[in-house]
Amino acid sequence: MKHDVKGQGRMRNSTTGVSRRSVLGVLGLGVLVSGCASTAPSAYYSLQAADVGSLRGRSSRVQVLVAAPRALKALDSSYIAVVEKGPVYTYFPGSAWADTLPNVVQLKLQETLQNTGRLRGVGVPGDGLLIDYQLQTEIRAFELRVGGASRGVVEISARVVNDRNGRTVATEVFRAETPAGSTSVDKAVEAMNASADRVFSAITAWTLKHV
Repeated sequence: MKHDVKGQGRMRNSTTGVSRRSVLGVLGLGVLVSGCASTAPSAYYSLQAADVGSLRGRSSRVQVLVAAPRALKALDSSYIAVVEKGPVYTYFPGSAWADTLPNVVQLKLQETLQNTGRLRGVGVPGDGLLIDYQLQTEIRAFELRVGGASRGVVEISARVVNDRNGRTVATEVFRAETPAGSTSVDKAVEAMNASADRVFSAITAWTLKHV
């Protein structure tokens, strides 16, 4: 099942336009384009943990591990993706995420779950927790979509796994789109942040129901 979510988000930094890069080859149904850059990015962007202050429900004494998200190679980088029909992946020049996108998403999901105050512990691999459940995710989309109205699109599939027996407890797909208003990197990241905020919040509420 795909879960579409709605809400608001925010982000800002310096403004840079979209640049096309040379096509390297086919990856699944998409086309992977060059993410190489000759110089270091002049601007780094991050994401915000979702606002979960209004989240209600019971607390749980379990500990949850947020596994490293899976992603296609086109999204498994620090470059900020722009997607056209095909889909064809290109990237904003001179700008990057603060880390590889899967690492940023993993840490912000961890932070969002921690901010609920409803779990005994939330960690990532290497934290040394005695894990009861795992939150496993796959980043299916995290980009500025162009062609028609530009919009920040985030789609993440999630699975809760019982760490004691390896059984899947629940699976869900979460998706949000936010109008960007332009193709500048500022507006693109702001729109992606807004979409990510809604997706992270929805994943968090859903996870708490299944642990």
